[in-house]
Amino acid sequence: MKRFTYKAVEKKTGKTVKGSIQAESDLAAGKLLLAQGYSPMSVEEQKKGGLLSKFLNKVSTKDKITFTRQFATLIAAGLPLSNSLKVVAEQTSSKPMRAVIESVLAQVESGKTLAESFGKHPEVFDKVYLALIAAGEVSGTLDISLQRLATQQEKDSAMISKIRGALTYPAIVLVVIFVVLGFMLLVVVPQVKDLYDDLNKELPAITAFLTDVAFFLMNQWWSVLLAVVVFVVVFIQFKKTDMGIRWMAVFKLNVPLFKGLFQRLYMTRFARTMEMLLVSGVALLDSMKIAAEVMGNVVLQKEMEKASEKVQAGKPLSEGLKGCDYMMPLLPQMASIGEESGKIDEMLGKAAAVYEQELDERIAAISEMIEPILMLVMAGLVVVIVLAVLMPVYSLVNSI
Repeated sequence: MKRFTYKAVEKKTGKTVKGSIQAESDLAAGKLLLAQGYSPMSVEEQKKGGLLSKFLNKVSTKDKITFTRQFATLIAAGLPLSNSLKVVAEQTSSKPMRAVIESVLAQVESGKTLAESFGKHPEVFDKVYLALIAAGEVSGTLDISLQRLATQQEKDSAMISKIRGALTYPAIVLVVIFVVLGFMLLVVVPQVKDLYDDLNKELPAITAFLTDVAFFLMNQWWSVLLAVVVFVVVFIQFKKTDMGIRWMAVFKLNVPLFKGLFQRLYMTRFARTMEMLLVSGVALLDSMKIAAEVMGNVVLQKEMEKASEKVQAGKPLSEGLKGCDYMMPLLPQMASIGEESGKIDEMLGKAAAVYEQELDERIAAISEMIEPILMLVMAGLVVVIVLAVLMPVYSLVNSI
């Protein structure tokens, strides 16, 4: 889809308006404007911006949640689909979100279903969103599907915020440690060396080593910077390859201290997504496929594909899940109970709730474990400062 800027006359009022619209071509953009009640005067394709433009035009999670809630409220109130989209577009303060809503509105008014219209923006609406919208349109429960989506998005956002919050404090402390180390190496240690040189004294081994490091950094800073940039670029490119994606997936499932957190995060996503899809009437196999993709881990996705094949061959969901290497035991157990009671969606929702609680506890535990580790690192830094700076100066003073 391309984005076009337009200048048009509103047929009803004769007012000249300007804006932007997404379409396959300038001709398609003109047709969409006509369908919306505008007479286009000019339609020009927008030039693609750089990384900054993409960042600024990105739809935030908060904007998407707000849109979903408002849209659900208007649909539940009995407002027609097009009118609901128009009202939400007018109330939206986010320009990127408004542009997406206007594009969806244009698609709906041209005869497309809501799910097809949302599907034109995969960078904003994922497969779960599209599946629930499609199910809601077919069953006539679009407002309920939208409310479920908004609730789940809020839970996902809160979960990610908790994880980021748990890692913020350690990140700040590490930055401070590196700043202190940099100041010591580039400012303090060279002064100690100058003092020893003036008195024709030999530097202690650890101070001499740090002095060599300091002078290397001062004289070869460009090579160090170049090496860091090359490493970062190579690593980012590697992460985009099939091998890199798989390596990162395996790493997250096995990394010490954090593997339990990641496993519970993936289990929560899978169980909660399955619950939403099944209760909305999406078929089991389709639900498994979508939920596997939502997990965000290719290793688990492959395992879920194998489980899906077993289910397709006639085995119950609980049996298919038991064969997965990284599957935590509660999920297949709850699935089995759901199969016996005929409430599999409800049982998966309860499993998700348990994993969410365990995830909160794991985040709190990791935060508590990181603090003493950081204290040890800071204590080590103090020891290095004492041995490399304070002790040599003290010894020098005593010798004088």
